[in-house]
Amino acid sequence: MGLLDELKTRILTADGAMGTLLYSYGIEYCNEELNLQRPEIIEKIHQEYIQAGADIIQTNTYGGNALKLARYGLEHQVKEINESAIRIAKRAAAPGGQFVFGTIGGIRGIRKSDATLQEIITMVDQQAGYLLAGDPDALLLETYYDFEELAETLIHLRKVTDVPLIAQVSMHEPGILQNGLALNDALHQLEELGADIVGVNCRLGPHHTIQALEEVSLPKKAYLSAYPNASLLDLENGRVVYESEADYFGRAGLLLREEGARLIGGCCGTTPKHIEALKKRIGNLKPITEKEVVRKKPIVIREAEALEEAQLHEKAKTERTIIVELDTPKHLDITKFIEGSKALSAAGVDAVTMADNSLASPRVSNLAMGAILKHQEQIRPLAHITCRDRNLIGLQSHLMGLDALGIHDILAVTGDPTKVGDFPGATSVYDVSSLELIQLIKKLNEGISFSGKLLRKKANFSVAAAFNPNVRVLDRAVSRLEKKIESGADYFISQPVYTKEKIIEIYEATKHLDTPIFLGVMPLTSIRSAEFLHNEVPGIKLSEDALERMRACGDDKDWASAEGIQIAKELIDTAAKLFNGIYLITPFFRYDMSLELIDYIRQLDRQKESDRSHVQTAN
Repeated sequence: MGLLDELKTRILTADGAMGTLLYSYGIEYCNEELNLQRPEIIEKIHQEYIQAGADIIQTNTYGGNALKLARYGLEHQVKEINESAIRIAKRAAAPGGQFVFGTIGGIRGIRKSDATLQEIITMVDQQAGYLLAGDPDALLLETYYDFEELAETLIHLRKVTDVPLIAQVSMHEPGILQNGLALNDALHQLEELGADIVGVNCRLGPHHTIQALEEVSLPKKAYLSAYPNASLLDLENGRVVYESEADYFGRAGLLLREEGARLIGGCCGTTPKHIEALKKRIGNLKPITEKEVVRKKPIVIREAEALEEAQLHEKAKTERTIIVELDTPKHLDITKFIEGSKALSAAGVDAVTMADNSLASPRVSNLAMGAILKHQEQIRPLAHITCRDRNLIGLQSHLMGLDALGIHDILAVTGDPTKVGDFPGATSVYDVSSLELIQLIKKLNEGISFSGKLLRKKANFSVAAAFNPNVRVLDRAVSRLEKKIESGADYFISQPVYTKEKIIEIYEATKHLDTPIFLGVMPLTSIRSAEFLHNEVPGIKLSEDALERMRACGDDKDWASAEGIQIAKELIDTAAKLFNGIYLITPFFRYDMSLELIDYIRQLDRQKESDRSHVQTAN
């Protein structure tokens, strides 16, 4: 009798974790390579689960695709690894006639893979082909956090095979996927796309898995599956452990059955003991055919509060908009920073922007300084956020704090690596790239957390992205801008530019974009600082003309400052004609130089308006 026929009248017990047992043996490298190097270990684990009472075992191929195997230099052994895995499982199951599932694992998580969806489908097609050649009883698609990836994978496989397909999603939060889709809706969509069995696995323990399934109605045609973890994970002496008694897992199986699950197994942390306890509890029970679904009161997501001022990117589309960067201090005396910010605000800047520990050197938190500027001085802050210093937990917490403080203008950047800063031994996090950070921030604007949890209110962030035009091939930089726009960037802030020709080149290369660009201008203060910027600071390149003019000033500080201002004004002459947005970077806290440049920009605008009035009068 086939798998689906069995499930009509029986609850089937699946196996548990493979990686957990290998980890307990001290094996911490590529599990799938063991299909070739140590097949006897894999077969032994299969047999242990069969002896524990498992009706089903799955192949050791969760990471058996080219992308995951490439981490170990094994991308050219996809065929051998998968073919060996199905042979091993078939051999182990032959005496007892257990079902064998060919396992295909999800690739995307919160952090999107660099591979495109089409590339992922191609890899799935390759892996599935090798598994299907071994005649599995079903294909198990497990640990899919990205619903789009799972849906497209399912659609493709349904076209190429008639074997039963099991589609299992993974949740960060009970009852909801990371894109905000309710579990009930997700599972019924998977059923409509052709899945024979739909369910959940990984991340959550029995308690939260049961809680999630309480809100799921029974499928019309498909069957429900559940493969919870043994528990929430913990760390013990630096090693991952799962605190769960086997009998507790077995008792949880009874509740999973009450929620409609007919295929029940284990994921991370589960062992043959867990499966044995599960089998004892549910092995002789019939599946339920009706259930009462828990209807929880839906969470209402409030709209974001109306902003007091126009968003910077909207203003920059139609009129002159000036933002000025003023780095927060490296010490604890913030007096001069407040003084400078107040002077810039009085001069009419639209926002004071603050880097996030620029050049990987610790400074007073720009969140704290932004709050002081906004609430004590009524100055609009624009806070930079790097991917370097915070993991996903810290990033979301930081952004939620910014929203609570009413700071809505942010710049999402990758961040300079720690090796260039004051603490070269510190860890660079980089859980996400700047593109991914932009996407996650935009989720917050929909009231959805990074993990898919509903946040009860929408944020209202206006998100800037960085633009480095100081590259040899500008078209490549523009292509990256287009990717950032696709990710949700509202506007761009450029690195400082030091030639009129480059400004014109930037305009010509980006004029097809509707997304505003704030053109960066940074006045020079001395030849030493100029050479430092040119030779040591990533993303900044000066023209030879600018360097020569600064060299001519020698050690005369007043002459050097005046020459730096003059160079900046000449650049602004060109930039102001082509870009509404101007981004002034204050050098070494010389905000007096920024004030002079603000005044110069306003003079140009007044002159332009006067000339326009004269023309209209003459006509």
